[in-house]
Amino acid sequence: MSDRILEKLSILADAAKYDVSCSSSGSKRTNEGGLGNAEGMGICHAYTEDGRCVSLLKILLTNQCVFDCAYCVSRKSNDVRRAAFTVREVVDLTINFYRRNYIEGLFLSSGIFSSPDITMERLVRIARTLRREENFHGYIHLKTIPGASDELLREAGLYADRLSVNIEMPTKESLALLAPDKKQEDVLRPMAFLNESIQASRDEARSLKTAPLFVPAGQSTQMVIGATPENDWQILKLSDGFYRKLNLKRVYYSGYVPISNDNRLPAIGTPVPMVRENRLYQADWLMRRYNFTVDELVTPADPFLDMQIDPKLQWALRNMHLFPVDINTADLETIQRIPGIGLQSARRIWEARKFRKLTWEHLKSFRIAANRARHFITLQGDGPRKDLTPLQIRSHILAGAHSKYTANHSPQLPLF
Repeated sequence: MSDRILEKLSILADAAKYDVSCSSSGSKRTNEGGLGNAEGMGICHAYTEDGRCVSLLKILLTNQCVFDCAYCVSRKSNDVRRAAFTVREVVDLTINFYRRNYIEGLFLSSGIFSSPDITMERLVRIARTLRREENFHGYIHLKTIPGASDELLREAGLYADRLSVNIEMPTKESLALLAPDKKQEDVLRPMAFLNESIQASRDEARSLKTAPLFVPAGQSTQMVIGATPENDWQILKLSDGFYRKLNLKRVYYSGYVPISNDNRLPAIGTPVPMVRENRLYQADWLMRRYNFTVDELVTPADPFLDMQIDPKLQWALRNMHLFPVDINTADLETIQRIPGIGLQSARRIWEARKFRKLTWEHLKSFRIAANRARHFITLQGDGPRKDLTPLQIRSHILAGAHSKYTANHSPQLPLF
């Protein structure tokens, strides 16, 4: 690899780290003798649902940009080293890295050269070259460019496993403040177009086995949190709308990293809201997998997630009238809502009690977080202390988490 390519890679891989809209692909693209395989593969240094760590070449096509978004390190007014790959350079990097077993695919984003269509056309050309000329069947995730034509989006969907259109700011007011060149409608329109195209493709596949794949792993988006004053209720309401109305696979939350002394933004040195980012992901997981609604987790009157305890525990402490739950008689959905019991543990409990009355020893074998769950469970007449208030229960659980932190010398955020 030449020094010139290495320098570009250093610049454009570093600039790509701010885009977190990556996950395991979940793609079903098959391989009939070509190079690579997307099935079950995923994203650079991410974890799939079954616990596998997967990797992907994550770069920008260019960090040059005609926009001046205040929150973006690649904005045109920022004094940073600029670089741009050619189409052939990205293709060669992807193939060479794959053959060396460094990666399992490509995540490609970009600044905007001179117009959305010019930039999107190059992204599409890279994906088309990989698929058609290199016979590459690995995972491809393209960041689509807001404002690009429907024709380019449609072609991108034929080659990419996943497409993402980043919403960036939670409200149009914040986007207008920090990115006056952009409009939220330019993001929502391609999201709606992709959703309609994905649904049409799936309908066609039901009747025609040879129908081409179109974004088989769906679409995702990302929003920056902490740069503007929106609360968690506003953020999660927006995410919920994306899931319900546009069928997005994932919404990603990126804690704002202060990069300039712009008075519209938090000052350099302000702590990155990593715990808040983590709580939003936990709440998002509860919405997608546990059937919680946004208003169960946060409300307009109480719009922020608790930074010390996870959202499921926060909900349970607000709803103590629903507890304790008899673990031997409760339905599956109720068991899943008990703090300290995850989806797999709930299913094991529900299955095991068909054969015997469960005891605490049985529950421990299912790897539940007993420090939390014991305050919300009754088991063969053995239930939690009735004299404890929600505030006292919270204190007991936090004290147990602190003991674990002290013993292991590393922070451990509470799990479900």
